[in-house]
Amino acid sequence: MAIVRHRSNELQCKIVYYGPGRGGKTTNLIAIHKRVGKRARGELICINTAGDRTIFFDFLPMDLGKVQDLSIKISVYTVPGQVLYNDTRKLVLRGVDGIVFVADSLEIRRRHNRESLENLADNLKALGTDLSNIPLVMQYNKRDIEPARLMSVAEMHEGLLVDPKWPWFAASALMGSGVKETFRAICMLTVSDVCKKLLATQ
Repeated sequence: MAIVRHRSNELQCKIVYYGPGRGGKTTNLIAIHKRVGKRARGELICINTAGDRTIFFDFLPMDLGKVQDLSIKISVYTVPGQVLYNDTRKLVLRGVDGIVFVADSLEIRRRHNRESLENLADNLKALGTDLSNIPLVMQYNKRDIEPARLMSVAEMHEGLLVDPKWPWFAASALMGSGVKETFRAICMLTVSDVCKKLLATQ
């Protein structure tokens, strides 16, 4: 849940990039960090584990305005892709306000995508919330690879049982296409949702 920091006059929102290992979560964050102006962004921090890593950074988006005179500060995280680190995934998800699910478009990764989305739902449930209650944007990554190795967008929709209310974007995090659009969509949805919840408590 978003945190109001009265001392710094900020509303802090948390966005998490989730998905299977090697699907492009880290590549997304590195690309986003490079695009955000140096004055607005914090340092890109990487926490390495034995076989995977979690990275995160904070930034103050100038184009999202303010909420009740509070500046909006967004923290962006990735989770480890490997199931081995599920406790870390849960820890990173704690207090999440918005999620980008980065699905791997490669045909051979079909099952991994589905298992990762189910794992996301299970972990949110363990934290006392539901996937339907959190803004979520789907990103179908690696669309730059030769078509013969990829699932079609329709196949990905069907395989992941995508909720019609979830926006989706075809992307290549490696090439930078679809990254900005995905990120802007989740920022807008998250801030809108946080504002509604904030007003509901007053």
